[in-house]
Amino acid sequence: METRGTLWMQRISKRALGSLGVFALVVALALGGSASLAAGISVVVNGQTIQFDQPPIERSGRVFVPLRGVFEHLGASVVYDNGVINATGNGRAIQLHIGSTSATVNGQTHTMDVAPFIVGSRTLVPIRFISESLGASVNWNDNTSTVTITSNGGTQTQGVHLLNLAPAADAVVAAKAPVVSGTFSAAVNPNSVHITLDGRDVSSTTDISSTDFLFSPPYPLTPERHSVRVTGTANDGTTFDQSWSFTSGTSVTLNYITNIRPLNGSAVGNSFTLTGTTLPNSSVHVVAIPTALIGGIFPVTSGTYVADLKADSTGHFAQSVNITTVPGGNVAVRITSVAPTTNESKTIDLKYSS
Repeated sequence: METRGTLWMQRISKRALGSLGVFALVVALALGGSASLAAGISVVVNGQTIQFDQPPIERSGRVFVPLRGVFEHLGASVVYDNGVINATGNGRAIQLHIGSTSATVNGQTHTMDVAPFIVGSRTLVPIRFISESLGASVNWNDNTSTVTITSNGGTQTQGVHLLNLAPAADAVVAAKAPVVSGTFSAAVNPNSVHITLDGRDVSSTTDISSTDFLFSPPYPLTPERHSVRVTGTANDGTTFDQSWSFTSGTSVTLNYITNIRPLNGSAVGNSFTLTGTTLPNSSVHVVAIPTALIGGIFPVTSGTYVADLKADSTGHFAQSVNITTVPGGNVAVRITSVAPTTNESKTIDLKYSS
């Protein structure tokens, strides 16, 4: 027979394990920036289930999807430059900023619940805000984990959208004259299709069929960002207008984080200066989480420190970090450097010393 003392100890153990599990989840979310894959979530736009190359991600109770996966399926063209997202479509102009909850729609300022962020080479945006800003209706079915988006009005429909883009959206390629191609999600009238590259109509030299298109530039493109626009009419009479951008004639410069101080495992006080080197002019995001174990069992935190800064033209960055912890505690610091092409993250673990 179990004694009252034995039962009490079992309850304490279960509580301790539960606290550790919750704490681990909190730390993982905060340090990672932050997000978890929204496994099993489906997105349906105007009756068509959308497939994303980057799965939806859930953060703070909101579903995020790749930037162009939302805008372009709702008839908007997108230009992304140095952390600023500008989209136009359905008579609306939208501007968002990576890491900011402030947005503008037709010149009016709006505050979102959550901010756009970057995972790998993909920019993710909150699907409800974007859809509603473009005049669409959004419905969430909790039983099937499905987001259903329906366009309201407008002359453009999304019966046709572009697939298998080459170069891929936001890609950086070394080729000076890369082949520009894609496929249509539904049959189109080839005679109605117009292809423009950087505003120049190249339709007459593009191979266009009812299912796909291919343009081989007869000249080298300048080593910069290029925009492609494809318009036309589907066989069912609906129109489409899709755009994407890529950069040619250059190679991807990989981001990095080096020369981090304090060194991993160092002892720090309540205030210390974090320094390091990264790709010049990168945006740097810092998260510091002080923790301690009470009685060797229960983990507690005393607040999370977050800062955003910019590396200088040489790649150097420095940030004064202020935290509150207790003797014997630890400080986990996550550094994320965001560059135009690639991102890099590193974590260091420090020890608190009074």
